[in-house]
Amino acid sequence: MRHLNYSHLQYFWAVAREGSIVKASEVLHITPQTISGQLKLLDEAVGQPLFNRSGRRLVLSEMGRVVFEYADEIFSIGAELSNVVRGRRIGGPSVLNVGIVNSMPKLIAERIVAPAMMAGRESDSPIRVRCSESSLEQLLADLSIHRLDLVLSDQPMPNGLGLKAYNHRLGESGLSFFAQKLKAATLKRNFPQSLDNAPMLLPSKNSALRRQLDEWFERGELSPEIVGEFDDSALMKAFGEAGTGLFAAPTVIENEVCRMYRMGVIGRTSEVRESFYAISPERRLKHDAVVAITNRAREDLFANGKQQEELEVV
Repeated sequence: MRHLNYSHLQYFWAVAREGSIVKASEVLHITPQTISGQLKLLDEAVGQPLFNRSGRRLVLSEMGRVVFEYADEIFSIGAELSNVVRGRRIGGPSVLNVGIVNSMPKLIAERIVAPAMMAGRESDSPIRVRCSESSLEQLLADLSIHRLDLVLSDQPMPNGLGLKAYNHRLGESGLSFFAQKLKAATLKRNFPQSLDNAPMLLPSKNSALRRQLDEWFERGELSPEIVGEFDDSALMKAFGEAGTGLFAAPTVIENEVCRMYRMGVIGRTSEVRESFYAISPERRLKHDAVVAITNRAREDLFANGKQQEELEVV
């Protein structure tokens, strides 16, 4: 290979990570035909095919696996270079691109991200935080091609994705159950049995929290009436505020939920715990703003929440 075309290499890298040309085209926002053409040129430059077909799937050839390892290293180094350049840019503020999983409570996300904004204001290197929201799968795809610097999630990155990224656990919280204040005062007297047959708003079935809640209901022989399922936690709270049903949220934001949505607390459980993660391309966090996010979350938000839960148990 006399001359390496890095655009061709990036298309190959995206297809190898996504598992298909169609999925890679969605991530890269270019047509499948364009990617197919560029892959053919790369095959010709290498002198042998980098993929073999297995039914409808593309499988890396022996040479493809070698090229992929180099490509993975090349684009990982490129991401680090981009971060360094962005962090040292003269003039305007550097940008920290943060992806937030749509099922994650927005009040939790705000309290996690806020320290990064404050760190930028208090330093000589201003930082502008740009937040985007989507499914974990889409955000991880954006992280893989360096459109994002960090992903905040209510579940860890799944195993087996072939993605060079790392989970950084921020903390966890038990759950509080909420209803409109008058309703909450009634249901509070016999919690958790009062949840049986009560109208309930729940996260969608593909969320880790939903699976825990279903198991908790089953253990307690509780059968709430499920009146709504939501991917977006803020939308679920809005329906709860309107009186459509009861809902659960992390205890660490209990006061904020009561104040913002004018709700009352029915009861709490530490048997169901929601965990939160920062997912980054780096095993060891280096970006000052990202370090501020993780440290404040662990030392303030979730540490205080744990102390609150322990006091309530006592």
